[in-house]
Amino acid sequence: MVAYLAVAVAVVRLPFLALPLSPDEGGYLLVASQWDPGASTYGAYFVDRPPVLIGLFGLADELGGTIPLRLLALVAVAGSVLLAGRLGGWPAAATAAVFLSTPLFDAMQVDGELLAVPFVLGGLALLVRSLRTTSPQSAYAGSAAAGALAACAVLVKQNLLDVFVVAAILLATLAVRGRWRDAVRRTGAFAAGTLVAVGFALLVSATRGTGPAALWDAMVTFRAQAAEVIHTSANSATPDRLHTLVVVLLVSGAPVVALVALGGLRRPETGPDLRWAALALIAWELVGAALGGSYWLHYLLALVPGLVLLTAASRPTRPLRWGLVLAGASTTVALVGFTLSPPSPGADQAVSAYLRSHSIAGDTVVVAFGHPNVVHDSGLGSPYEQLWSLPVRVRDPRLREFARVIGGADAPRWVVVSGGSLATWGVDSTAAQVVLDRHYRQVTSDGDWHVFERR
Repeated sequence: MVAYLAVAVAVVRLPFLALPLSPDEGGYLLVASQWDPGASTYGAYFVDRPPVLIGLFGLADELGGTIPLRLLALVAVAGSVLLAGRLGGWPAAATAAVFLSTPLFDAMQVDGELLAVPFVLGGLALLVRSLRTTSPQSAYAGSAAAGALAACAVLVKQNLLDVFVVAAILLATLAVRGRWRDAVRRTGAFAAGTLVAVGFALLVSATRGTGPAALWDAMVTFRAQAAEVIHTSANSATPDRLHTLVVVLLVSGAPVVALVALGGLRRPETGPDLRWAALALIAWELVGAALGGSYWLHYLLALVPGLVLLTAASRPTRPLRWGLVLAGASTTVALVGFTLSPPSPGADQAVSAYLRSHSIAGDTVVVAFGHPNVVHDSGLGSPYEQLWSLPVRVRDPRLREFARVIGGADAPRWVVVSGGSLATWGVDSTAAQVVLDRHYRQVTSDGDWHVFERR
């Protein structure tokens, strides 16, 4: 049954391989396509994401871009279902299949959470298997491999510390039960696997011009600064997205699956007891989603490993089966709606088309602010390192760098503005607006998007 579920989730994604790129998808492909030594974190651009994610998008870019990227996600989802089955049988596999396929969680968009899930589930499966084996060599090798996959998950999406959370609970349990020598050895093996994976990622990143300090700044320091900016400056759209996130979570059926799985938790006759680890993991994932700050729907994909582990620790009771049926029905309805009304090319795609048809070799463009897919789809580059809007608010809130770029000798030919002016929450656009008005004239618009050409 697990294999059939894996095939089913793969087939479900096939009709959506050619969907227009989302802002994140286009942005990551753009960053990955030029990742070489440069003036910013990843070549010419800054993004607050880990290097393995950029590497995966780089692989998709080398293979052709959009469709290879979606095929990579297809493999990740099908693999996650198979790994969930190894972890907890068909209920765990069904849980992964349902929640990694629902458009309610933006599962058709390829983002860090989606690509990190197979690393998390692989690490959990290896960790649990290593605790079940009686062979010391297999146990320590499994622990080391689990540590490596734990690191890979974090190097795809930095808040997905899931395998570390579960390892801490399970290895501490060994020590409490008197097997502290075994716990120490397993912890050492797990740590060794983690260090090898991290060291390799740092080495490869350094060869492409991205050092450990730059990665720490992007993955940790920036996220703390961004949380403060969101807390103090965000407009009403942020709490609105939080409300939507909660409603979507309820409609998806995930709370029902979690509750019925909680009711069926059991202590196994053999092997590790996963109950407390599953509870700790769910708690961590909820905290991680809350700390994200922006409350995008794809944050909910980070809850999938916790739900999988919870069902793996539970008896396959009738309420659990009905809970999965309910969640499956929600996913089915969402997929039907998504199929009947898929995302269509919007105003940002129209702007990209305009830029492609009116540009010549050597032209560049700056988008104010966000939607890096416009830059990617136009086929142009950007002299402004901030492709996303949140880094602008954190790293260039007075738009001094932005004004210097569009007013300098190497200014872009094109500036694309979302809205009637540069004004937006979290920035002081006064001086930059003067520079834009002085050096650029509007040549076209589509919806809220305005295209300016240098005078």
